[in-house]
Amino acid sequence: MVQKRILIIEDDSDIQDMLSWAMQKEGWKLLMASSGEEGFGLLKQETAACIILDIMLPGMDGFKVLKKLKMDARFQGIPVIMTTARGEEADIVVGLELGADDYVVKPYSPKVLIARIRAALRRLEEPVEKPGEKNLWRQGKLRLDIARHEAHYGETLLELSATEFALLQYFLSHPDQVFSRTRLIAAIRGPDYPVTDRSVDVQILGLRKKLGEAGDMIETIRGVGYRFKGAITP
Repeated sequence: MVQKRILIIEDDSDIQDMLSWAMQKEGWKLLMASSGEEGFGLLKQETAACIILDIMLPGMDGFKVLKKLKMDARFQGIPVIMTTARGEEADIVVGLELGADDYVVKPYSPKVLIARIRAALRRLEEPVEKPGEKNLWRQGKLRLDIARHEAHYGETLLELSATEFALLQYFLSHPDQVFSRTRLIAAIRGPDYPVTDRSVDVQILGLRKKLGEAGDMIETIRGVGYRFKGAITP
């Protein structure tokens, strides 16, 4: 079995030590960086399966690091879990909007963070097609290939985050059904996942923007949530 590498970008040495001790039984190889610049240096040497990214960092802050990660094709597919000491909704919304896959508010339990990392790794390792599940979805010009983890609108490849891809797949598999924000998150993240309505709205907004003219397929149902409309004209 290939040893998973987890990159932790955190400038607090006490937190680094705590995570190193807590994760020693997980069988992961931990890569520690105290700044975004150091983190990118490590990524050029070794591939990471998941990145733990603090917001408050010397030099480039976590948001700038995340933006740079998502702009580089080599690192776009790596799940990023952000950590924030303030726990303010604004921080969480910005992180999700920039493409973070998850977030944990400090002070956090190492067990909680480990569970989030496991979940992120499982999403990468899950069979691309479950029994009875379609592998290719089409709706007008929109095409979702589960096996390749690719979404196209016409001939254009859509650069979707893991959460956006999961949302689009769920919408395509349940056309014309109305879902609350809680139901959507539970479907793609599991029940009792901590998230605000505003965070869900930001994810939907980001997905709509990336879909371009097809973004109108996702309708807002006031007071309820969202619905994915039927086929659009090719």
